[in-house]
Amino acid sequence: MKAYVFPGQGAQYTGMGLDLYEKYPIAQELFEKANAILGFSITDVMFEGSADELKQTKVTQPAIFLHSVILAKVLGEDFKPEMVAGHSLGELSALVANNALSFEDGLKLVAKRAMAMQKACEAQESTMAAVLGLEDDVVEETCKTIEGIVVAANYNCPGQLVISGELKAIEKACEVLKEKGARRALVLPVGGAFHSPLMEPAREELAKAIEETTFNEPSCPVYQNVVAKAVTNPDEIKTNLIAQLTGPVRWTQCIQAMIKDGGTEFIEVGPGKVLQGLMRKIDRSVTASGVSIEE
Repeated sequence: MKAYVFPGQGAQYTGMGLDLYEKYPIAQELFEKANAILGFSITDVMFEGSADELKQTKVTQPAIFLHSVILAKVLGEDFKPEMVAGHSLGELSALVANNALSFEDGLKLVAKRAMAMQKACEAQESTMAAVLGLEDDVVEETCKTIEGIVVAANYNCPGQLVISGELKAIEKACEVLKEKGARRALVLPVGGAFHSPLMEPAREELAKAIEETTFNEPSCPVYQNVVAKAVTNPDEIKTNLIAQLTGPVRWTQCIQAMIKDGGTEFIEVGPGKVLQGLMRKIDRSVTASGVSIEE
């Protein structure tokens, strides 16, 4: 079975999407529609902006979403997903790709999500850290012993878990995890504690927007981050999407569930190759590739 997976924040690069805009009328139409919906020219920043400009939350999240979704649209009849999943922000791209959400509604939710997260980041000094070379349960148990808020946030692949929380708690957790044998415990250059209880104000803000948005019956199951299993019920999809901001991204478990349910060919749709790299660390028995567009 063909599974399409969609990347999250961090995959952006200058010039992303320009080749699609120049070559495909459908891409041009959707990019221009996005400029109108967002109220600023995101195409200018995506095609010509500096790395710093692309790093602004109000730009990064919509930019990655647009690149992924428009790439899927460009594939046209060749795009026939039998299962989809997205890493964090990528879940919204996946939901547009499997017709659970319209392009316009998806983009509006992404823009609201970005601004709500930015606000939550500014409210409290917080960050994330990548922990390499330890079992998940060791990391989880260690987090429970640290004073302050620190939780397991992204289960990226076996031996790679990202923790999230208050700055001091993260720094302390990194020290303890190194003592326990972590190969690395590295504070990441991110603006806040995504997928942790510190995102509660953002979750509340986004919950209202999600509740007011129409979700349709999807064309294929979505494997959602917080439950790591196939979901097709629109109300369940909404509930899980709301929970995602403060809940963990169970990416390893999502991929394992997709493979168990028959996924054999995994195609990453969007900028970069991060998910293809993670796939190879999760299970080498399946294929992982990017989208190839015929000239």
